[in-house]
Amino acid sequence: MGGMIAAVSSNERYSFSKPNRQSITLVAGLGVEGDVHAGKTVKHRSRMERDPSQPNLRQVHLIHQELFDEVRAAGFEVAAGQLGENVTTRGIDLLGLPRGTLLHLGDEAVVEVTGLRNPCAQIDGLQDGLMKQLVGRDADGEVWRRAGIMSVVLTGGVVRPGDPVRVELPDGPHTPLDVV
Repeated sequence: MGGMIAAVSSNERYSFSKPNRQSITLVAGLGVEGDVHAGKTVKHRSRMERDPSQPNLRQVHLIHQELFDEVRAAGFEVAAGQLGENVTTRGIDLLGLPRGTLLHLGDEAVVEVTGLRNPCAQIDGLQDGLMKQLVGRDADGEVWRRAGIMSVVLTGGVVRPGDPVRVELPDGPHTPLDVV
C-alpha cells in the first residue's frame, strides 16, 4: 500500500502557511530541518504555553492532496502548504491510518503517525468558511477532523515531490487516530 509525495513545505518562521520547497530534510527525533515546529519538545505556541516540556508529537504534518480536490468542489481554493503541512501526499487515506503506522517517505526517511491535527480558527483566516470543510459532526454527533495527520521522525532523510510513500501498518489491534 502506498502513494506519492505531491509537495513538501517548511517555514523557519511562525506563519499559518508554509512555502513549497524543492526538498525538505527530516531529522530523526526533531522533525523538518529549519522548520519552526522542529524539536524534541512541543513548538506549537498554545501547547508551549500549557507545558513546554511535553514531547513534540507534531514534528511533521501531512495532508492528502485529495482533500484539496474535495474542498475545491465546495468552492474553496487551497494549495499545498497553505494549511501549514510539511508533506502533501497523493493516493493514501491518511485519515484512515491507525496510530503507530510507519510511513516510508522517499529513499530513507521514516515517520511514525501519532494522531490527527486539530484544525484551528486560523483556517477561516485563509478563506472564510473553510473551517467547516475540515471539522464537523456526523449524524451521531461525533466530531470528525480532516486537516491531516501528525507524525514524528524515526529515520531522517531528504524528501522531494514525486518520491514514493510506502505504508507499513502496525502489528496487533489498530488504534484509531485521535488529536495530538
